[in-house]
Amino acid sequence: MIDHLGVAVSDLDRSIAFYTKALAPLGYVLVRKYENMAAGFGVAGKPDFWIGKGAPTDAVHVAFRAAGRAQVRSFYEAAMAAGGKDNGPPGVRPHYHEHYYGAFVRDPDGHNIEAVCHEPFLG
Repeated sequence: MIDHLGVAVSDLDRSIAFYTKALAPLGYVLVRKYENMAAGFGVAGKPDFWIGKGAPTDAVHVAFRAAGRAQVRSFYEAAMAAGGKDNGPPGVRPHYHEHYYGAFVRDPDGHNIEAVCHEPFLG
């Protein structure tokens, strides 16, 4: 079980602005901020996704679980509006499995951020 995850970002304030908007449709909010060091986002007061000021060496991939396909689409739209770069619009990815529905966006540092739903489409 993963308790939390952290990634390095080159501009903390820019990344806080991006993730505040991009993760809002998934219920994530900024929970804690350490000035000029790090910021933690989470649900229900528990920060489990951290960004920290540093030099990103390689892009990482982080996938957030979404509660349905509409939430995946909302994430994608919010992330793009916040300055993200398209890395795969919302859609079914049958090469993963028949119900895999995800959207991929590059954050300001090039990290591949995804929202994914694994449930079948119910109409």
